Amino acid sequence: MAPLAPMTTLKTPPMPARLFQKLDETARRAAERLQSLTGWRRAGAATLSGALAALAMAPFHAFAVLAFSFPALIWLLDGTRNAPRPLRAAGFVGWCFGFGYFLVGLYWVAFSMLVDAGAFAWMIPFAITLFPAGLALFIAAVGAAYARLNIKGAARVLAFAALWSVAEYLRGHVLSGFPWNLIGQTWAGFAPAAQAVAYIGVYGLSLLTVLAACGPALLGNAHRPARRKAIAAATPVLFAAALFAGGALRLAAHPTVYHDEVRLRIVQPNIPQRDKVAPGNWWRNLSTHLALSSAAAPDGRAPTHILWPENAAAIIDEVESAQDLLLDTLDVDGALILGSVRRETAPERFYNALHVMTLSDETVRFTSTYDKHRLVPFGEYVPFARLLERLGLQALNQAGGLSPGPGPRVLEAPGAPAFAPLVCYESIFPGLLYPKGARPAWLLNVTNDAWFGDTAGPRQHLDQARLRSIETGLPMARAANTGISALIDPYGRYIGRVPLYEQGAIDANLPKAGATTLYTRFGDAVYFALIAIIACAAVLRRR
Repeated sequence: MAPLAPMTTLKTPPMPARLFQKLDETARRAAERLQSLTGWRRAGAATLSGALAALAMAPFHAFAVLAFSFPALIWLLDGTRNAPRPLRAAGFVGWCFGFGYFLVGLYWVAFSMLVDAGAFAWMIPFAITLFPAGLALFIAAVGAAYARLNIKGAARVLAFAALWSVAEYLRGHVLSGFPWNLIGQTWAGFAPAAQAVAYIGVYGLSLLTVLAACGPALLGNAHRPARRKAIAAATPVLFAAALFAGGALRLAAHPTVYHDEVRLRIVQPNIPQRDKVAPGNWWRNLSTHLALSSAAAPDGRAPTHILWPENAAAIIDEVESAQDLLLDTLDVDGALILGSVRRETAPERFYNALHVMTLSDETVRFTSTYDKHRLVPFGEYVPFARLLERLGLQALNQAGGLSPGPGPRVLEAPGAPAFAPLVCYESIFPGLLYPKGARPAWLLNVTNDAWFGDTAGPRQHLDQARLRSIETGLPMARAANTGISALIDPYGRYIGRVPLYEQGAIDANLPKAGATTLYTRFGDAVYFALIAIIACAAVLRRR
């Protein structure tokens, strides 16, 4: 009998390799499926991918979704290469993605029209569709430019990240600019991860986040070495880990330090918006602010500076009886700083202002005033008002009516270091918080997010304020009528907060400013350098 031939032992790949093979195969199938879509199916997939990406913003901060939505967008764009009109097809895919992203991320804008529903509720369907549709044009341009470059392989990921980032930068600067929900804002929910903006700003953080999130788009390519695909798949995880680790080290090295002589009380009156705008409630609303301001502090330390929110008392500089009431009620050594509507005559103009007031020697003095210079379109002023009237949209002119101030300023408040005032959404513009070369010691943001209800809007607004503190290395005191008052140290840590739709006050010492950050020194120059490096890498990789 012939001897049996030795049996060949089949080696089973280790568990990590098997998992990666399965992941690679899943990605290949997903890529092929998305690239094969046409018509309404492709448009629907792009819209859903954009809506998924919006979950990376507050209140969810689900940054992991970006590692699915951005590769899906790249695969959908790759599928337009063989379309009859690839530029148009890719532009439409980009627009659909942007529409889904802004529709889910900015739905809360419509809630402001319910405050005076009789006059503005009819506009809600237009607001929740036309506003995202207009912003989505920036993403449509990304898709069309991506198709025009016609780059393949790894270079297309580099090119896509650069194109997306440029579109975000333009969105933050074209016309009056609207840098809301930049991709880098996903990290604002985590103080350690957000520390990167002190070096590269939010635009730089957005660029690197998109680049990392697009890494899995390189999976599913049978011609790419397994090691490179493994690195691409792990890029989002490695990037997030680097952000958290580096930020944690920075926070550990910089504890919060306070001004012992400056004690703040940040007042959140939580007045419903309908009550706030009703003319008959002026005195009652003022009394609410006074009651919160004059209450005994939990630790027995009286505040030296009291901060009231945006438009806490309109035209208070013209109401002497109200000023007398302030003298009789408040005992403050430093100043009362409050938001107010201010009026000028000849010709009559109104400003969304911030006053610094001293209450001493039985006299109220307005020591300095700041007028908001970046007004909210269709909220505080109506762009193209005459054109809208000709089109029969006179109702839109009921909104706004405010005039802009001359520009950023640094103000002095007796007994406190100089500060930069920011009214409402002026806090969303990085690098434009105070005059160049006039760095203050802290930032003061007065706002009123009661317009937008218990939605994502007020939470997204707070995230942006937090990023401004980290970018500049300056603490921020944020007084809101409601949604959300906070005291933030120069590294983005919350010293105190009053939640949305709660009445209360924050009593705490003013944190000291941190060291001048790299972003403060060079602004967006670091971001432009990153863009140039990634663009050059894309060109070299393509060659």
